Amino acid sequence: MKFEQAQSLGKDEARRRIEALTDYWHNHYGVAVTWTGDSAKLAGNVKGITFDATLLVTDTSVAAEGSDPGVLMRAIIMGYFKRKLTDYLNPATPVEALERA
Repeated sequence: MKFEQAQSLGKDEARRRIEALTDYWHNHYGVAVTWTGDSAKLAGNVKGITFDATLLVTDTSVAAEGSDPGVLMRAIIMGYFKRKLTDYLNPATPVEALERA
């Protein structure tokens, strides 16, 4: 499963915001997160769905690639992921105000 969302914040600002999002996932759901450069590996089991995924922050986008949860959950997970990226990449929200726990 692949997903990419454009962003206009620049790589450094987008990375700070995606770090806040991965902190939230780690603290709220116990997702294991390992950053290497501008890429994060995520692994976990959320609500019975086991996954492995990679996030990549670039100058113009945030891309994700991960295991496919199957046809029944795919749309739900993609919708959730898109909403979270939209919220966390919103330039009107200061990084300090983004939820991390």
